[in-house]
Amino acid sequence: MASSSAQLHLMSDLKAIGNEPPEGCNDTLWEGGIFSLRLTFGENYPEKPPRVRFTLEVFHPNVYNDGTLCMDIIQDAWSPCHNVSNILTSIQSLLSDPNLASPANLEAAHLYQNEIKQYNGQVRQCVPYIGH
Repeated sequence: MASSSAQLHLMSDLKAIGNEPPEGCNDTLWEGGIFSLRLTFGENYPEKPPRVRFTLEVFHPNVYNDGTLCMDIIQDAWSPCHNVSNILTSIQSLLSDPNLASPANLEAAHLYQNEIKQYNGQVRQCVPYIGH
């Protein structure tokens, strides 16, 4: 269970997201997709980042098979000044602009670099859309 300090920080994060929700993945391959994430906050949040993973399959160079993300903001570049909105915005950015220097899914990274049409097809197969 999170400490009261962590809970207060999360309540503040939730209020900030309600006031200024992240814009979304407009004009990208990911636009219109519905993505389910699990963010797990420890009692040492915001000093330590939450664990973040997709709960459904995501075919992406920076997403491991178990849905865990390889993303600097929730790893080495974490700072207590980051919040949930920063994390979500970073994930949106990463979806359309993968970090190929740090691939978690070698097949996705290879296709993204060398066979973009095949990569796009695989992404479209795994992205759940509204009404589908």
